[in-house]
Amino acid sequence: MNANIGLLLMMAAGGALGGMARMAVSQRLARLAGTSFPWGTLVVNLSGALLAGGMAGWLGMSRDTAMSGGWSLLVVGLLGGYTTVSSLSLQSLTLWQSGRRAAALANVSATTIAGLALAALGWWLTGRLA
Repeated sequence: MNANIGLLLMMAAGGALGGMARMAVSQRLARLAGTSFPWGTLVVNLSGALLAGGMAGWLGMSRDTAMSGGWSLLVVGLLGGYTTVSSLSLQSLTLWQSGRRAAALANVSATTIAGLALAALGWWLTGRLA
């Protein structure tokens, strides 16, 4: 099998699993915490940032790594399907348009700042554990 087709299939499989995991986490949190704030998307994006940082620390960040099956399956596919910028954007816009501007800004800020911090933490943890 062509290596590029193999990588595409790994990304597709990871994306399918990641999308299902995102839906499961989001629905569970909506049941637990309600829907007045997009807690599910926030938790998904922050946990995805931690895991992406961990994968970068574990697998490395080079051109060779980016073309590997592990990176394609786990980071591009699984975590790409699990995390979502489109949901973050739409939910923040909805909060803003409904007059909940502080909640919209908190959602974007928490995802961005905490996401960066958790990606760095994941990288640091795997660097220490490797």
